[in-house]
Amino acid sequence: MFDEKAIKEAETFLQQHPEVTGVDMFVCDTNGVPRGKRVDKDSLLKAYKSGVALPGSIFSLDITGDNIEEAGLGFDIGDADQICWPIPGTLKVSPWQKRPMAQVQLTMTDGKGAPFFADPRQVLSRVLNRFKELKLTPVVAVELEFYVIDRQRINTYTPQPPISPFTGLREESTQVYAIQDLDDFDELLEDLADAIEIQDLPADTAVAEYAPGQYEINLEHRADALRACDDAFLLKRLIKGVTLNHNVEATFMAKPYDDRAGSGMHIHVSLIDENGRNVFATAEGDLSDTLKHALGGLMATMREAMAIFAPNANSYRRFRTNSFVPNCPAWGVNNRSVSLRIPAGSADAMRVEHRVAGADANPYLAVASVLAGIHHGITKQLDCGPETIGNAYTQHKRTLPNIWSHSLDIFEQSEVISEYLGKDFCRVYLACKRAENNEFNYHVSPLEYQWYLRTV
Repeated sequence: MFDEKAIKEAETFLQQHPEVTGVDMFVCDTNGVPRGKRVDKDSLLKAYKSGVALPGSIFSLDITGDNIEEAGLGFDIGDADQICWPIPGTLKVSPWQKRPMAQVQLTMTDGKGAPFFADPRQVLSRVLNRFKELKLTPVVAVELEFYVIDRQRINTYTPQPPISPFTGLREESTQVYAIQDLDDFDELLEDLADAIEIQDLPADTAVAEYAPGQYEINLEHRADALRACDDAFLLKRLIKGVTLNHNVEATFMAKPYDDRAGSGMHIHVSLIDENGRNVFATAEGDLSDTLKHALGGLMATMREAMAIFAPNANSYRRFRTNSFVPNCPAWGVNNRSVSLRIPAGSADAMRVEHRVAGADANPYLAVASVLAGIHHGITKQLDCGPETIGNAYTQHKRTLPNIWSHSLDIFEQSEVISEYLGKDFCRVYLACKRAENNEFNYHVSPLEYQWYLRTV
């Protein structure tokens, strides 16, 4: 992993940014959380030349940061260090931090220099290798929804919408695509735009979404799915950092409010051949057989992958009827009630918008699962069935699991998804999520006191 070109990149960065005093170096863990270490800038070149030691057990942590020993990456292997390497193109200034800081993303290798099987970025890389055999390249873009919330909680934990800097009033109404909502938080959005430009992330659109304080930022498509997921992962960190400077917070929790819209991660995918032609469209601009097979694969694997698309207990609160969140595998053209939407547009832009994953999903694992379904469908020439026209909620029964433990049961029995993501990775992932699910179920919620304390 010693890379002269990457070292030159780091040397140039240090010359251009003498003000930088330290560097945050991190991987994306299984939960999508940045984990690593902060070093003095004088240690940066050493990291590029010799790598960064981090324990492999960093990929067997639950969402609270506890190590799950059942995953087998802790004491079973002596909690051994592995070597992480900087990812070219991710060394950037972090403009939201109080002192001059930079950041660089890492990926993990094992003791022999091979990709570490439990690193989600390496999981995606293995799936992408399947497409090289077909001489096809996935083109991927990620859309992220999130809430801006007040830093002051109700009853310690419950979030509430922020107070508008313009009116001094707390946001309460839903104004979909409202420009006024963007105006109210103009300074925050300007700082986000400036930070995005400084970090050279390909984000192009900010939209006020379906609830007070909810926004969506779209990332442009890339013919490099790894970099597209890097973009999504780094954008989440950027948004969280910038919002704190405005005395508010950003949350990518899938369903932070009972009565308001959830936050999704919509994944757009097309495929191009060696000549750069979009194979999802025919010469006449219609849906190609390749696209129909891809849709068939996505529908066939969607239930197996739900534990990836909806990785937490809260994730399943999103899946409600008539909520623009799908509850079954179905496809349609220009139809937001289905799980697999073919957006309107030109033949060159023919693509699938996968609408199942929550904003809390790990982007590498979500995209890996989507691409696994596409590859499976194309190679097995699966049938996608008829298009859904109109309201999918009234035409199809719910078939996607809406309980976390049920999703984990299906994931454990998966054949296609486990083969693509890797059985060893799936074993680690399942052990972590089972333990997390069990711990969650041990706790008594406030609603249980409200319903049962005096009535039973």
